[in-house]
Amino acid sequence: MITVTEATATAGALRRLSEAGVSIWLDDLSRRRIESGNLAELIETRNVVGVTTNPSIFQAAIGSGEGYEEQLADLATRGVTVDEAVRMMTTADVRAAADVLRGVYDATGGRDGRVSIEVDPRLAHDTRATIAEARQLAWLVDRPNVMIKIPATKAGLPAITEVIGAGISVNVTLIFSLERYREVMDAYLAGLEKAQAAGLDLAGIHSVASFFVSRVDSEIDKRLTLLGTDDALALKGKAALANARLAYEAYENVFAGDRFTALAGARANPQRPLWASTGVKDPAFRDTLYVEELVAPGTVNTMPEATLNAAADHGDVQGDTVTGGYAQARADLGAVERLGISYDEVVQQLEQEGVAKFEVAWQDLLDAVTKSLDSKGVDGE
Repeated sequence: MITVTEATATAGALRRLSEAGVSIWLDDLSRRRIESGNLAELIETRNVVGVTTNPSIFQAAIGSGEGYEEQLADLATRGVTVDEAVRMMTTADVRAAADVLRGVYDATGGRDGRVSIEVDPRLAHDTRATIAEARQLAWLVDRPNVMIKIPATKAGLPAITEVIGAGISVNVTLIFSLERYREVMDAYLAGLEKAQAAGLDLAGIHSVASFFVSRVDSEIDKRLTLLGTDDALALKGKAALANARLAYEAYENVFAGDRFTALAGARANPQRPLWASTGVKDPAFRDTLYVEELVAPGTVNTMPEATLNAAADHGDVQGDTVTGGYAQARADLGAVERLGISYDEVVQQLEQEGVAKFEVAWQDLLDAVTKSLDSKGVDGE
């Protein structure tokens, strides 16, 4: 447990981050975290105002079995399928977390206090199935502060438009490229226009666009290391920040444009950039790198707990570190390209790997739950 003294001593950096316009969300969820009061504690002492989940997070939480034994036994007794069992458990956790965060949601007018749950990753390349799954998840969780996560695949783009158009808030995930990010913003605006035409209140629709950070450095830095020249090694740790900063520039341009201005007149909300994958993978870098260097108003930073605690302990937050860096960001990505590392190839690879990793985690979760259901069924005989 975090003591009052510790909370007071470490609140400074996280408070400054919040004051700079960055919403702090926790990139983790488990039943134990909810039931122990830890999530409520992080809201109170760590400025946490939202939660994101993904298949890997649920695989780690439910795969351990801790806190899920009674529900697993009930599900086994009912003879449900493994897919139904997983959905019942994950939506129960998201519903409970949404209730914990409801006060934040109310206090911020729906801007924060959000909990995200992802569509089945096996549907990432199926538009119609993604739309149907998103509707089902929103219905199952049945909380106004849920966000449905839809991957930014080509098939995901029209699904984003349809789901936003139905009045369901969306967290667009697995964004790596600037081109795809612009397509995501366009899909969001099209969804708002669709919702407006249907007579829906745009003020109740929110969205974030999850732009992945550390994985970009991991892949590009690996290629820079293989090159091994002084010029190549000097660029390590720069590509991901450059990519994210240029994404924020694109966000500023789109949401200051005429198309959104017209929607804003109908109380529409901008789609905020969310920095995802903010845990630093390379021990040579400061473990708070993707927190301190991506401070900009109107953004979200979703952090694994280790990164959240590191930022609280020794974070150095000095205000906006994004908007003044666009020229340098372009120069850094240009320098990487001139060394023969293809930006387009890297971001396409990362999208494919991202979807595949979540599919593997989901299958691992299904396998673990199948084993648990089978054992509960045997025990109950």
